[in-house]
Amino acid sequence: MRLESISRRFPKRKIAIGDIHGCSIALSSLLRAIEPSPQDTIITLGDYVDGGIDSRGVLDLLIDLQDRCRLVTLLGNHEEMMLAARESSSELERWLQFGGQAALASYDNRERLSSVPKDHWQFLERCKLFHETKTHFFVHANYEPNKILLKDQDRHRLLWLSLRDFTPGPHLSGRTAVVGHTPQSDFMILDLGHLICIDTGCWTGGYLTAFDVESGQLWQANERGELRW
Repeated sequence: MRLESISRRFPKRKIAIGDIHGCSIALSSLLRAIEPSPQDTIITLGDYVDGGIDSRGVLDLLIDLQDRCRLVTLLGNHEEMMLAARESSSELERWLQFGGQAALASYDNRERLSSVPKDHWQFLERCKLFHETKTHFFVHANYEPNKILLKDQDRHRLLWLSLRDFTPGPHLSGRTAVVGHTPQSDFMILDLGHLICIDTGCWTGGYLTAFDVESGQLWQANERGELRW
């Protein structure tokens, strides 16, 4: 379906993008397929860095994307570790053990945080813990269904708790949750009705998923640049 006909049906798209994990080829291919416009809101669910080989390229693409649409960037647990790595050598070592080496390698330096450009740090510092609309809310990992205000949610749960450890029921607000963080082994989205997980394992050989929450349209791209939807 051409962009013009999609825009006529859904003139202000709200599109969530799952965990990118350094897969810049998949992200670039996905954005070409989506063709973002200034009227679109794109919500990225965190985990932009680590895992794949081009964390730097991913952040460059997202920074450029801010000029093409309304971009809402959520914090993931890997961004939390990367930001904390500036605080102490122990935090740096922790991040390096959980994917930081791959991220720093994309900046041509496996050990020095000083190789990361200032605008990349600023981008990460601006990331939010959640985003909400009238019908949906977006968090990186998980949520407590009985806490109606997202600002009251536990930070660790929002960023770290896998759906395999706890699958929440419907949120008290009645809104649909859109999350990432828990990669789906079949590389397909998990749709529980009240919760949709769109981490489809891009950096482990799966796909990067974009999901239009109003129309239900999906786009997927892998790190070879191949598309499916």
